[in-house]
Amino acid sequence: MPAKSSADKSLDRLVRLARKLKLEDIAVGTSFGQPALRVHDRPFVSIKTAGIMVLHCPLEVKEMLMEMAPDIYFQTPHFEGWPALMVRLDQIGDEELALRIENAWRYKAPKRLAA
Repeated sequence: MPAKSSADKSLDRLVRLARKLKLEDIAVGTSFGQPALRVHDRPFVSIKTAGIMVLHCPLEVKEMLMEMAPDIYFQTPHFEGWPALMVRLDQIGDEELALRIENAWRYKAPKRLAA
């Protein structure tokens, strides 16, 4: 069996935390060709490159996170004005990452699930 890539290990971490949170209606899929977690067929987190995650969130949360911890949260020009930001996975602990995953799930999940 071939060794897992860094992107696969990153996705495994996201899946493990999402399962621990017992989030409903999640599936592993893709978003723009990249590995992603989806809720009701909507991506809420994805792996951009090895060690970098795309996190969906409201714009005001995005700005707050980037200001609060720029070593963890950042954006590229592609994401300016878009309700998503990038996360350096090697800079964030599981507890904070789980919180961000749960919030992203709530942001993208249908209201009946997120209630």
